[in-house]
Amino acid sequence: MKLLIVHHHFRPGGVRRVIELATPHLVAHWPGHIREVVLAAGEAPDPAWLRGFRQRLQGTPVKVFIQPAFGYVSELSLDAKSLQHRVADGLLGLLRETRPADCLIWAHNLGLGRNLYLARELTFSCHCCGYPLIMHHHDWWFENRWHHFTAMRDPGFRKLDAVASAVLAGSPNICHVAINQADAAVLKKHFPGLAGWLPNPIETVTPPPARVQAARTWLHQQLGETAPVWLLPGRLLRRKNIAEALLLARWLRPGAWLVTTGGVSSAEEQTYADTLTAAVQTHGWRLRLGIMQGDESHKPSVPELLAASEAVVLTSLQEGFGLPYLEAAALRRPLVARTLPNIAPDLAKFGFKFPQSYQEVQVDPALFDWHAERERQKWLLVEWKSLMPRAAAKLVGKPAVLAVGEVPCPVPFSRLTLTAQLEVLAQPVEQSWTQCAVHNPFLKTWRKRAAAGQLRVSPWPRLAARWLSGRAYARRFLELVPSIDADQPKKSAGQAAQAQFIRQKLRAENLYPLLWNSRS
Repeated sequence: MKLLIVHHHFRPGGVRRVIELATPHLVAHWPGHIREVVLAAGEAPDPAWLRGFRQRLQGTPVKVFIQPAFGYVSELSLDAKSLQHRVADGLLGLLRETRPADCLIWAHNLGLGRNLYLARELTFSCHCCGYPLIMHHHDWWFENRWHHFTAMRDPGFRKLDAVASAVLAGSPNICHVAINQADAAVLKKHFPGLAGWLPNPIETVTPPPARVQAARTWLHQQLGETAPVWLLPGRLLRRKNIAEALLLARWLRPGAWLVTTGGVSSAEEQTYADTLTAAVQTHGWRLRLGIMQGDESHKPSVPELLAASEAVVLTSLQEGFGLPYLEAAALRRPLVARTLPNIAPDLAKFGFKFPQSYQEVQVDPALFDWHAERERQKWLLVEWKSLMPRAAAKLVGKPAVLAVGEVPCPVPFSRLTLTAQLEVLAQPVEQSWTQCAVHNPFLKTWRKRAAAGQLRVSPWPRLAARWLSGRAYARRFLELVPSIDADQPKKSAGQAAQAQFIRQKLRAENLYPLLWNSRS
């Protein structure tokens, strides 16, 4: 059979990492059954990455199918009618001469809402023609991404029910898969027997010492000096909350460089990247953004960079799974990371304990313009809610800065706009540390550990292999493939699941002004 892997792109990031780690195990777990792998996307993958992917599959043929209309709609200069026709023609070409019984489609991140035409046409084709489809949800459009809703050009997608019908389609041929238990519980409730939880696989092989030393040398060459490196792996996205990582690095390890791996991968993140870059140039902060951006050949791999770094930092506001938590533990690197409520129970289930994890970093209001920030958040919130249908806007909770009243008080750094975050960073580092250390006593201990080179490593638990090995992943994946005798879900299953998700995601604890728009 053919394994058809559908994604908008194969740019560096968590989704591509899952594909490259998991696919070889799917082939090995089903020996002789997967005769060919097809990568279908809106743009060609990086040649170096594709060569490595083929090597991992050890002889199983890999074909690439490129249809630009499969990419992000916001990056395509096409009207709705033309786009719909090209998506349909692309799927026809992808599925031509392939019988439903001879293929399995594995589609990634269509729930992000970046191309609802692709989601609608793919799910419709699978429902009508009987192609088995794994809808693999890594991120959601309704999770602080309401600008995606208004960017949907076709008036047919301007209603929430229509969006749900595309990304959460109900069919006996479609299984909806989440990467954390919290999301999977909602899917299982509304799609019984056709939904599941599939935690990401992890590679625990440590790079050879020579490759790690080569990566360390490469880092120092890129930075122009020999200095400690704290690495933040991932693309350059607002949700990575990079300013908080820089704040922690400056407080805990003065003299260290904070380095992010991936660059900007979508136009909507460019303003954020440009603003950060300008601030770095103005203030001379030790921050290097997107060190792996561009051609990936002749560069170290991300695992090699992780192993070569003094510490790993993960300050994301939201993650579907949080692969860097596990990669840091696998490579025995200290991790400084925010605790994310939706994935913390999963990490505990796997047996992990993280010595330098925290919920929030509280900052003194004297470090930024409190009243200007409140006014800024007020109009940003109004603007953000205007993107939503009225019923959804009524569900929005009260953001932290607006909930505490007019009197300035310590607030979480993560709940500030980028403008206020940069105001805090612009203060002399020892001054901001002195004013904030009293509000974050745990950081005093971590600072002593970092200065002594004794940040703690999370041990790799024996229980983890049961959940995170490639073999375990392949077994769970194949159990999720829709069977020929699956029942038809309720007609309203997708709408009901989406409504439950929206209620959850709009609660106050899930609101971050940094994500409301790119100009915050």
